[in-house]
Amino acid sequence: FAAIVADGSVVTWGNPTGGGDSTAVQNQLKKVQHIWGTASAFAAILEDRHVVKWGVVKWGHGDWTEVQDKLTNVKAISATDTACAAILADGTVVSWGNPFCGGDSKGVRDQLKNVQQICATARAFAAILADG
Repeated sequence: FAAIVADGSVVTWGNPTGGGDSTAVQNQLKKVQHIWGTASAFAAILEDRHVVKWGVVKWGHGDWTEVQDKLTNVKAISATDTACAAILADGTVVSWGNPFCGGDSKGVRDQLKNVQQICATARAFAAILADG
């Protein structure tokens, strides 16, 4: 579990291998605005619209090294069981994690423009575009 406290920091508890231990990133978890969770990892948007992530790397949903530099000006994040998708301020989407659960959006990248909202099931994402 993860909770944002009044000062904008985060408290985590539960299974340490399932995101319940945020010690490695605790110093980055300041001015947190929102938190999303997968089955065993978390992603938080900070006040400056950057993302901090912690949890298990199993099946790739914790491994975000390929997209980390792209996660600036993040408006929102949605999560499946083992993947995350972030809407950027320009309406584009960055995803990471298990490709079988939506972590690889390269095949639809050209369609992911002017995204307003992303909804998730356990294993897939759907995007709502500005034009409906």
